[in-house]
Amino acid sequence: MLPVNSDHPRRIALVDCNNFYVSCERVFHPAWNNRPVGVLSNNDGCIIARSNELKAAGIPMGAPYFKYKKQLEAMKAVIVSSNYALYGDMSARVMHTLGQYAPDIEVYSIDEAWLDLTGVRSEALDALGRKIVMKAYQNTGIPVSMGIGPTRTLAKIANRISKKHDIPGRVFNISSAESLDAVLAGVAVVDIWGVGRRWAEKLNKQRIYTALDLRNADPDQMRARYSVVMQRLIMELRGTICLDKEDIAPKKQIIASRSFGQRVTCKQALIEAAALHATRAGEKLRAQHSVCGALQVTIRSGKHDTREPYFSRSCTIRFPVATADTRKLIAAAGSGIGKIFKPGVRYAKAGVMLFDIAQNDQIQGTLFDTDDNPASSRLMPAIDKVNHQFGNHTLFFAAEGVRKTWAMQRNRMTQAFTTKWSEIPLVS
Repeated sequence: MLPVNSDHPRRIALVDCNNFYVSCERVFHPAWNNRPVGVLSNNDGCIIARSNELKAAGIPMGAPYFKYKKQLEAMKAVIVSSNYALYGDMSARVMHTLGQYAPDIEVYSIDEAWLDLTGVRSEALDALGRKIVMKAYQNTGIPVSMGIGPTRTLAKIANRISKKHDIPGRVFNISSAESLDAVLAGVAVVDIWGVGRRWAEKLNKQRIYTALDLRNADPDQMRARYSVVMQRLIMELRGTICLDKEDIAPKKQIIASRSFGQRVTCKQALIEAAALHATRAGEKLRAQHSVCGALQVTIRSGKHDTREPYFSRSCTIRFPVATADTRKLIAAAGSGIGKIFKPGVRYAKAGVMLFDIAQNDQIQGTLFDTDDNPASSRLMPAIDKVNHQFGNHTLFFAAEGVRKTWAMQRNRMTQAFTTKWSEIPLVS
């Protein structure tokens, strides 16, 4: 990003793919463009992505599939399993296109990216935004929306407006709004980037309901009551650049869990599953530049299976010094499984939770134990980089297992159209 004291007014754009998982599926199934489409979560349990048709029909996000199955069938909806290989590859293609028009690009998530458009003339800014949106669709088939603002917080709000109100060209430049106050008055405080549900509830009790209310609050008083992040959010709403994505408070707990595709009775399978979850949790931990002081591993049988007694047990392992080394997390998870495993139980789910989380520059050592050594600090980011660039699980730890007979069910998964030679679509 350009420095804050640049001679040019800061212009930040947030590009967000619309209904991303659904859009990926529709690229290779054009006949689905006018049909309701939903994507299911792990083990085909819940609906995690919805087309506009499903949203309009009142199908809630995260809805259990079995509860809405009849309604979806009546709508002739297309329901597919999540195809993460396809979504990851399509995301990379979108980001590549964006990078051609804005060399300073920062990938925020699988379907979002920040672009620095500082230096672009004000009168040309909207036209450039529309060109980027158009080219992203032409090159990938994925529709995207863009919000432009002088700060990240305002760009986030602009992006939300662009999507919600179907702005022509799918670009909304908040600096071009006739009345910024009117725009902010129409945004609920819970919808502001970085606020979250708990803060929103506290703010509502202070009669702060909208982004405009928050902007007009006293930043010093709000810092004393909440944190420096709240103060910076207020200043960003006022157009002052003082917040980066790393400044949004990191998660205090990180959870990685998943139901098994079939019941598991083998201890080794549980250890492998726990290792996989520890690996994923470690990636999330490092992504927010954090370390954890403790890990909890949990195993349980099926909650709703009346044919056998319910069994659930967990174990917490504390680290002498907070860590972000996946090898230590895997070892702790495996040790925990060894302590809580009970033979004869048909396990339905395993999970790992990291807590006692702090920033990686705030590690407190002990007399005999030190933080992660330099080799670990180089190895872990290198593995993350390879997997991010070449696909999830390009490199993985042997402790996660190879066959994974316990892996989740995805009975409705479409083809890996862009990542497997055998599944490339044929054109006649």
